[in-house]
Amino acid sequence: MNNKQFIAELARRMGYTAQDTQKMMYQLIDAMGDSLQEGNTVTVLNFGSFEVKKRLERIMVNPATGQRMLVPPKLTLGFKISPTWKDKRRNGGSE
Repeated sequence: MNNKQFIAELARRMGYTAQDTQKMMYQLIDAMGDSLQEGNTVTVLNFGSFEVKKRLERIMVNPATGQRMLVPPKLTLGFKISPTWKDKRRNGGSE
C-alpha cells in the first residue's frame, strides 16, 4: 500500500476528506518527529514504540579490500512491536 492509498483508506474509515486526512497524518508525523528529536520515546498503544538509539563507534572491515575503517557513532530509529500486535499477526489477523 502506498501513501496515496493509505490516506484514501484512512479517509474512508474516518469519514474525512482525503486532503484533511493527509494534513492530519503529516501533523501527526511531524509531532512524532519533534518528540523523537527531543530524545523521547513515542508509544502507539497496541502497535509499538519508536525510540532513538545511539550506536557506538566501531571498527568495520571492508570485505573486498580487507581494509579496516572506523565507523563514527550515530543515532538510529528503533521500533519495538507491542505484544498485542505481535500476537494478532502471529494468529493470522484474528483476535
